[in-house]
Amino acid sequence: MRTRVAVLVATDRQRPYADTRPVEIVELELAPPGPGELLIRVEAAGLCHSDLSVVDGNRPRPTPMALGHEAAGEVVEVGAGVTDVAVGDHVVLVFVPRCGTCAECAAGRPALCEPAAAANTAGELLRGGRRWGSLDGVPVNHHLGVSAFAEHVVVDRGSVVVVADDVPYPIAALFGCALLTGAGAVLNSAVVRPGESVAVFGLGGVGLAAVMGAVVAGANPIVAIDPVGAKQDLARELGATHAIGTDDVQQSVRELVPGGVRHAFEAVGSAAVLADAWAVTRRGGTTVSVGLPHPSQELTIPVAQLVGEARTLMGSYLGGAVPQRDIPAMIGLWRAGRLPV
Repeated sequence: MRTRVAVLVATDRQRPYADTRPVEIVELELAPPGPGELLIRVEAAGLCHSDLSVVDGNRPRPTPMALGHEAAGEVVEVGAGVTDVAVGDHVVLVFVPRCGTCAECAAGRPALCEPAAAANTAGELLRGGRRWGSLDGVPVNHHLGVSAFAEHVVVDRGSVVVVADDVPYPIAALFGCALLTGAGAVLNSAVVRPGESVAVFGLGGVGLAAVMGAVVAGANPIVAIDPVGAKQDLARELGATHAIGTDDVQQSVRELVPGGVRHAFEAVGSAAVLADAWAVTRRGGTTVSVGLPHPSQELTIPVAQLVGEARTLMGSYLGGAVPQRDIPAMIGLWRAGRLPV
């Protein structure tokens, strides 16, 4: 079949992109789903900063590439061997397909699936190869096994989670990345407990999801940090006990939470902001890097402080989630009004 799709043709274009046009909307041939795969009609897709990072060249990926990774849609066709998903099912697309057999999958960490990481880096699907046709004679690559900026996509069975038909597609799409990543960092990676203090740096979709996750966890206080006043206001509406700007942020957080917070989450993708998050974390606390910075960025911390204060510095990818478990659980929280997307 042929379908329309947004394709990144180059990562060396200068801004403004409205003038240089690194992304083109084209019509491509899309092969039918192979064994273990599905054809999905995309009904809603979110624009994530990770997509922009690829356009900027900050996340090296092969081009041309069909962009997008946060989406929901309806199953149109089922490949051979798929028995637990049916035509007409509504699904959330997940950008890390799980193989189910590698060491990380066996350990209950499918977000770190080794074959999936290799396939995503190569621009292929989990079972190998590409289902997109060519653009100007060059095969088009998949983005994170999803390529959500399209009318139709072929994905691996491991890239979808079936959800109830009454979940609106624009809501469902957010559970595939922003909510899973942000709330999951709080609930799965850091395992925040009731009454523990939290700071969230950056109030984009992921950071606001972290704020909501902190509310679900019963954290108190919850300090939300962003230079944009409207985002601060929204964080307060979502349950942050404090929302502040970035001026003198280390001093401001420590005035609100003497001794520092138990958990600090960096959701910007900046080593400088991660350094601020580390600086406001208390003794015995955890600093979590959630944003994806440029690969050249580095963080320097005093090792004696790491050891002597029994501190933890950790990364959280896809919120440490098990999508088949966590997406239904989070949708349950949404239904109960506890994740007010």
